[in-house]
Amino acid sequence: MPADSTPTLHVIEHPLVTHKLTEMRRIETSSERFRQLLTEISFLLTYEVTRDLPTREVRITTPMTEMDAPVLVEEPVVISILRAGNGLLDGVLRVIPSARVGHVGLYRDHETLEAIEYYCKFPPIQDRTVIVVDPMLATGNSASAALDRVKADGPADVRFLCLLAAPEGVAQLHSVHPDVPIWTAALDDHLNEVGYIVPGLGDAGDRIFGTT
Repeated sequence: MPADSTPTLHVIEHPLVTHKLTEMRRIETSSERFRQLLTEISFLLTYEVTRDLPTREVRITTPMTEMDAPVLVEEPVVISILRAGNGLLDGVLRVIPSARVGHVGLYRDHETLEAIEYYCKFPPIQDRTVIVVDPMLATGNSASAALDRVKADGPADVRFLCLLAAPEGVAQLHSVHPDVPIWTAALDDHLNEVGYIVPGLGDAGDRIFGTT
């Protein structure tokens, strides 16, 4: 992992991001429209989280001439925290379609708010850049547990991408994994008594999949 462990939070305030997020927050937004907006906003977030990926020069031939042009040194691995992470994953893969994908299944105990793991399967991630995706960074417990599993496999660089974050979740993640930068579309106000982000947008998984 990188030696620099200064906690970093990137809040993406692009007008298209903020506009689409506003539409997602509306209680009347249907699951179909919510999924569409999540895919669209994830395109923009992926652009930001991959902004500084390393490139190398290769020799290519255009219709006009030969030239040296940049290509990615290596595409990142994307790890989705189930189940809601797959809503972000769909959009990320449209931008990086050949990325390898892993999943970690976690659910939150409604009494303790602790993360319980029920599934984990990753492609090889040693010495690779890994982007972990989950729409909501609420308590930070699920994200922290997922990052524990990812780091155990020895990646070179880990980044966390979410749609919404609460200050409590950011603080928790930074306390446990200060070397993992966070990208999010918004930093909301607080968590309520049952651990939901306020003002938030409700349960992201329920809104993606139309469940309650």
